[in-house]
Amino acid sequence: YNKLRQPFFQKRSELIAKIPNFWVTTFVNHPQVSALLGEEDEEALHYLTRVEVTEFEDIKSGYRIDFYFDENPYFENKVLSKEFHLNESGDPSSKSTEIKWKSGKDLTKRSSQTQNKASRKRQHEEPESFFTWFTDHSDAGADELGEVIKDDIWPNPLQYYLVPDMDDEEGEGEEDDDDDEEEEGLEDIDEEGDEDEGEEDEDDDEGEEGEVRTHFFQIKELNRSN
Repeated sequence: YNKLRQPFFQKRSELIAKIPNFWVTTFVNHPQVSALLGEEDEEALHYLTRVEVTEFEDIKSGYRIDFYFDENPYFENKVLSKEFHLNESGDPSSKSTEIKWKSGKDLTKRSSQTQNKASRKRQHEEPESFFTWFTDHSDAGADELGEVIKDDIWPNPLQYYLVPDMDDEEGEGEEDDDDDEEEEGLEDIDEEGDEDEGEEDEDDDEGEEGEVRTHFFQIKELNRSN
């Protein structure tokens, strides 16, 4: 089944790569993942261009999550991976990429120094860095973040990327009407763009928005056909 869906995931990844800040926006909008993100984590995740989940042929034996990054000021790695599997004893186990931090940029160490920032939603302390997840192998069988990415985000990341847009446009939209509401909202944007044809900057912005909207609809069509 997973092999059959690989062409779909590949095409979707190509479309997502054309949408600016897709993955960091998706993670920030996800209630469970956002609780694990510090301010500098979000900055680092702006360089995240692709996420891939690979389930092994025997799904029960495990899966791997790969995070692909552009050149960034935080670490040298182009890809960070975490793999979950059953060890020789049949117990859940995990392993991950060693992050090659650039000098003074280790977010897993700096998170403890920013615990008192009032700008975060946490009442008592800044959450541990998202990147500590790559070094935490204490309880692979209860790794909630891995399960959330694999089972909730990966099948349909667009639903979380679009959360702010739907809130701004409709406020009280029902999930069943998401497609209609989204299309109506995008039509409104087109009409507003037509009224403001005079300014080059707005024309440029409208052109970029139009491309992004096209990619949204292409991804939605992929979801419907799969």
